[in-house]
Amino acid sequence: MNKLTEVSASAAVGAVGERYVGHSVDRVDGRAKVTGEAKYSSDFTAADLAHGVVLNSSIARGLIQRIDTTKALTLPGVIAVFTHENRPDLAWYNHSHKNKDTPTAHFRPLADREIHYSGQPIALIVAEDAETARYASSLIEVQYAADSHQTSLLAARDNSNLSSETKAIAKKTPDSRGNAAEAYFSAPIKNRTEYHFSIEHHNPMAPHASTVIWREKCGITVHDKTQGPKQTHDFVCEAFEFPKSDVQVISPYVGGAFGLAIRPQYQLFLAVMAARELKRSVRVVLSREQMFTIGYRPEALQTISLAAERNGTLTSIMHDSIGNTSQLEDFEESVVKWSGLLYHCPNVELSYRLARLDLYTPTDMRAPGAATGVNAFEQAIDEMAYLVRMDPLEFRLKNYAERDAIENRDFTSKELKACYAQGAEHFGWNKRTGEPRSMRDGRELVGWGMATGIWEAFQQKASARATFSNDGILEIASAAADIGTGTYTILTQIAADTLGLPMSRITTKLGDSSLPPAPIEGGSSGAASFGSAVMMACEALRKEIANQAIKLKSSPFGRASVDDLAFSDEAIVLKSDHSLRLSLVDVLRCCGKQKMEAEASAEPNKASDKQYSSYAHSAVFVEVKVDEELGQVRVTRVVNAVAAGKILNPKTAKNQISGGVVWGISKALCEEGMLDNSAGRFMNHNFAEYHIPSNADIYDIDVIFVEEIDRKVNVLGVKGVGEIGIVGTSAAVANAIFHATGNRIYELPITIDKVLRK
Repeated sequence: MNKLTEVSASAAVGAVGERYVGHSVDRVDGRAKVTGEAKYSSDFTAADLAHGVVLNSSIARGLIQRIDTTKALTLPGVIAVFTHENRPDLAWYNHSHKNKDTPTAHFRPLADREIHYSGQPIALIVAEDAETARYASSLIEVQYAADSHQTSLLAARDNSNLSSETKAIAKKTPDSRGNAAEAYFSAPIKNRTEYHFSIEHHNPMAPHASTVIWREKCGITVHDKTQGPKQTHDFVCEAFEFPKSDVQVISPYVGGAFGLAIRPQYQLFLAVMAARELKRSVRVVLSREQMFTIGYRPEALQTISLAAERNGTLTSIMHDSIGNTSQLEDFEESVVKWSGLLYHCPNVELSYRLARLDLYTPTDMRAPGAATGVNAFEQAIDEMAYLVRMDPLEFRLKNYAERDAIENRDFTSKELKACYAQGAEHFGWNKRTGEPRSMRDGRELVGWGMATGIWEAFQQKASARATFSNDGILEIASAAADIGTGTYTILTQIAADTLGLPMSRITTKLGDSSLPPAPIEGGSSGAASFGSAVMMACEALRKEIANQAIKLKSSPFGRASVDDLAFSDEAIVLKSDHSLRLSLVDVLRCCGKQKMEAEASAEPNKASDKQYSSYAHSAVFVEVKVDEELGQVRVTRVVNAVAAGKILNPKTAKNQISGGVVWGISKALCEEGMLDNSAGRFMNHNFAEYHIPSNADIYDIDVIFVEEIDRKVNVLGVKGVGEIGIVGTSAAVANAIFHATGNRIYELPITIDKVLRK
């Protein structure tokens, strides 16, 4: 096993015998990350490592008429240049050969001379060093036959170039209930508004990179930036027809992904292709500019119509959303379903359509769909509260949904009312004056806004192995990825509690396709999926060790059963008399065993899934201060009260919520992918012009975890916190800006020019 996939918990805080789950424990991988010991996909190397640089198209649609690589190939140090003219002939290039990660035709790098979007890879230059490869890319001469293109969502909408017929769209768009249109037109108070949210780009600090180590006669080792090592393994084997035993994917640290690493990106394919053809190790790293040419959160045009009685009772909800996808495939999100779920309303109509544009396919991005749909809907709810002259929190409570009206089910648990109450109290909501422009701090207008957040809680099938050795070390192993959420730490905590060990005696291995299979880490499902598997593996191991202890000739447990025994302080004890004990190490030594291990798989409870719905909820309260003359907005205070079932580690969970809040603020005020539709490309493809918050832009963020006991959602009772922090935050910021200024802004991001617009 590659030792670089191991993480030791030797530096973790905690006395022997202490219960870890539910307590704030330092990250077991923290030291490796801050000292540089942690290795990411571009850090691995080999003696024969070559470097690949990608050349991208400069047009959005058309054909390559000529591509001349002569000058590049004559440059000293250049090994090869791959284009559509000389790439290997793979069955995968046949579009009838379907990828497992998408039901439609996936983009195939270097497939042919057709250009589908600006920034499409058209050549891979491989050289002895990255600098030579980069310079060689500038020597390649390309002539195009450009066709007309369409990259404007507004133009596509106006030309009715939309689709709503795919099966996936139907699945993500719940059926209507009641008669929303009739209820809307007959209601005494109604409001219809259109929202426009710009494209957002992922851009984690570590760009996408793949290092492929060529192993002569025995395959390849792939170091890839991925949220699912097993998925990357399957993709490589399928695309290149490698035997599964010839490919190992190792990704112990991901370096931020946020959904962009759920699907294999083109640098992986190109690096494997080059290594296979050249029979040597190859690394391909994308530049920051190239990061702006791959997946992103799609642009969205949303029309929301709400109607209510004069007493504030919602009578009609209509939510229509249009998002963009590529010409290559359909990319759908659950954008509108939340509007039929959050509040009680008898009449709901939801619709979702796609516009196929000459852009690369969007991809999942933190809280996909919800960060778009909920943020528009919660702004519309806030506006309706003002129209019926109710406090925004009071209005939400009046229309509180006790059941899932979409599926007609009870919730496994729902503590949203407690989120409202605890968040409002901590924020001081009762001191808010209702009228816009009624609060001021010197030259700045002060606004207080709030919004509701929601995210689905689900579990995927996952496996894990637990191995206890006679040196007293427990090893936990799973192919799961840790995308920075703290998965190493919580799995170590779960194992420690299950087997009564200190965390310092546990080593956790993740991010290796050769380990027990695990699904993609995404959708806030990691803790429920991997955590349940680890707990079950440790429980199976505990039972095996206990049975061995009982069978020993000199066992102090006599005729005790497994249920009569407990694990504590690195030992087995009799529950009724803790003085009767055997250390775990002694059990193995007396049995003559070097180690004992157990492997287990955890799956969702299908019966419960059909009977109940499960969601995490939040209440986000925001204070903004707006310079009336300059239009500058500062988010000076955020309180986010979250109900997400059992919180395994409040410290790492707070990290997740805080990070989501920061991104929500960024979505509200900063992030905007700006397309030059005449050229069909993004203009602000760097951090100088694609704005994100700096530390100076972020003030106080308070996170409250509301107690929520859920015995139905999964064996751990967890719901996940990766997504819920961003959902609702942008809406709360926008609502606070309205309260401060009286200016309701229906576009995100809310930039200075929009604040000053009258």
